[in-house]
Amino acid sequence: MRFEHPYFLAFLLLLAPMIWVAIKQSNGVLKHFSTEILEKISPNKSALSPKIRALLLSFAFAFGVVAIARPAIDMGEIKIKSSSKSLVVAIDISKSMFVKDLYPNRFEFAKAKFKELLKHLKQTKVALLGFSDRAFLIAPLTNDYNSLRFLSSNLKTDYLNLKGTSILEALKSANDLMKDKKSKALLIFSDGGDKKDYSKEISYAKEHNIKVFIYATATKKGKPLKVNGEFIKDKKGDIVIFKRDDKIKELALKTGGAYMVYSLNNQDMAKLANIIENSLTIDSKEEQTIHNKKELFIYPLGIAILLIFMALFSLPTRRKNV
Repeated sequence: MRFEHPYFLAFLLLLAPMIWVAIKQSNGVLKHFSTEILEKISPNKSALSPKIRALLLSFAFAFGVVAIARPAIDMGEIKIKSSSKSLVVAIDISKSMFVKDLYPNRFEFAKAKFKELLKHLKQTKVALLGFSDRAFLIAPLTNDYNSLRFLSSNLKTDYLNLKGTSILEALKSANDLMKDKKSKALLIFSDGGDKKDYSKEISYAKEHNIKVFIYATATKKGKPLKVNGEFIKDKKGDIVIFKRDDKIKELALKTGGAYMVYSLNNQDMAKLANIIENSLTIDSKEEQTIHNKKELFIYPLGIAILLIFMALFSLPTRRKNV
C-alpha cells in the first residue's frame, strides 16, 4: 500500500497535542461550575463524557488526515492501445457571417454547432481554424475537447479585417496541419461565400487528398447586414441581401466529402460526426502505460465521519426526577 499524497500525514503529529489539550480543557471547564449549576444548564446528559467526545473527535481528525493522504494499493501497470483520426474544422468569419437570418447570427450559430459536434466525435483529434480572406490557427490538432469549446466560445473578430471568403486559404492551412496524416478531412462552417467557380479549390483538395465537408450556415432567403448602423449596399445603391450560396456544394461532393444545410435540430451534428469518422482511416496508434490502483481513502473517510457523528450526536440519557 502507498499514499498518493504522503506529505499530509505530517498533520498526524498534531494528534497527541490535540488529545491532551481537548481533555485538559474539558476538565478545566468543569472546575468553574458547581454540580447544581451544571445540572441546571445541562437538561439532558450525554451518554458520552467530554473526555470520550474529545477522543472521538481527535481520532476522527486522524482518520480524516489518512483519507486526504489517499491510501491506495498498487496493482501493477496496464498498457492501453489507442487510435486516433484527424479533422480540421474551419469557421468562416467573413462579414456576411454576421447576418442575423440564424439566431443570434450565422457566426454564433456556427460556433454553437461546432461545440455540439464535439459531443459526438470519438477518438478524433480536432484542429480549429478561423478564415476570411486568410486563415489563422485557433487550436492545433488535439483531443482536448474542453479547451476547444473554451477557445471557440471566446473567438472574437473585433480586431480582424473580415473582407472576403477564401476557401483555398482554409484548405492550405488544413493541409499544413495534416501533412503527415494518412487521411485528411476539413469541415467548413460557412454561408458559401460568393464564388461561382470552385475548380481551383477542388484541384487543390484532390491533389493533397483532402476530403471537404461543408455545413451551410445561412438561409436561402437571406437577410441584409447592417454595419455601423447602415445597411450594406451595392454599387447601384441597392441594399445587398446575403443569401446562402449552394455552389460550394460541388467542392464537398467532388472531394469525397458531404454537404449539409443548417438545421435547428442538434441531431444533425451526431449524423455529421458519424459520416466524417466513417470516412476517415486511423492515422496514428499510441500505446500508453497507466498504473492500475485501488483507492482506499473511502474507508478511513467513512470511519472519520462515523466518529464525528458519534461525538456530536450521541444519544442523551434521561435525568431522573427527584
